[in-house]
Amino acid sequence: MGPLSFLRRAPIGLGRALLALGVLPATARANELPASAVSSGFVIHDAAETLRDFCFVDGDGVTWFQIPGGMRWELVTSPADPAIANPGDGAFHPFDGSEVRAALAEVNYPLARVGAEIFLLPYPRRAGLESAAGAGIILLSPGMVPLSGEHQHAEFIHELGHVVQYALMPDSDESAWRSYRGLRGIADETVYFSSAPHADRPHEIFAEDFRATFGDPLANYSGSIENSALAPPAEVSGLADFMRGLAGSAITLAAAPNPTRGATQFSRTGATREPLELFDLSGRRVAVVAPTSFAAGTAWHWNGRDAAGRRVGPGVLFARVHGERTATRFVIAP
Repeated sequence: MGPLSFLRRAPIGLGRALLALGVLPATARANELPASAVSSGFVIHDAAETLRDFCFVDGDGVTWFQIPGGMRWELVTSPADPAIANPGDGAFHPFDGSEVRAALAEVNYPLARVGAEIFLLPYPRRAGLESAAGAGIILLSPGMVPLSGEHQHAEFIHELGHVVQYALMPDSDESAWRSYRGLRGIADETVYFSSAPHADRPHEIFAEDFRATFGDPLANYSGSIENSALAPPAEVSGLADFMRGLAGSAITLAAAPNPTRGATQFSRTGATREPLELFDLSGRRVAVVAPTSFAAGTAWHWNGRDAAGRRVGPGVLFARVHGERTATRFVIAP
């Protein structure tokens, strides 16, 4: 598996520091947010935290969601509100943070140069009931019925595709867009443009390509993409390599064997005397490993045990060099 920007819950102060928003453009596509500064790494704010720390009620009793920097949206807090066309079971059902973390952990794309604050909204935004994403930010809107794992993975990875596009292939990169449009067969700008029907918008096609190409099986449960008139991305020669190439080159950390049933050797190009830190999906640090070799880069040997000497059971872990922002996913097999 490729490197992945490290995922863990950050204190509110750090979360706010990671996303410094300035004056934002007023226009945005249907389920995208205006471009903002791209932050490094991923921070997830679950629905309870979002409600507690990023929402407020004004003097008229209206509930607002406000992101650091001042941009805000009115929230619809009642399923009986006329804005809700289908009240479902009469309750709002936010995304589950554990599902979002699991989906992110399975992304097979180098995210070292990508980051976002991810807000799980307790209520939908009145101005846009659906989930949305922009550069460095993802807003996941609740459903009116309990959300399946498939729904959560698919919607989140689609929105992550928007974040990747903003970070690595912004609209100003005309050369990259020409190459992508040519590969994808969407060069006709009278058909495929920003205000075209949703499925024909280049940003949406890119996000769907990202989901289908780099998302996990749950994110691809439908086996299709939104625009059924286009060839599935797996059938487009060179598309996956082009999208990976947008991430550029980076120092990567390798784990061998992976999956492992115990002892694991980690190595990377570039010498460092920093220890290797191992974390579980919740962000808990499991072990710290000192480097053992500097002959051709740096190597670390982990014995498969946590800091207390207990053998670590099956599951997904992340390895990260101390002081760095990127991490590598590896699996301990049963």
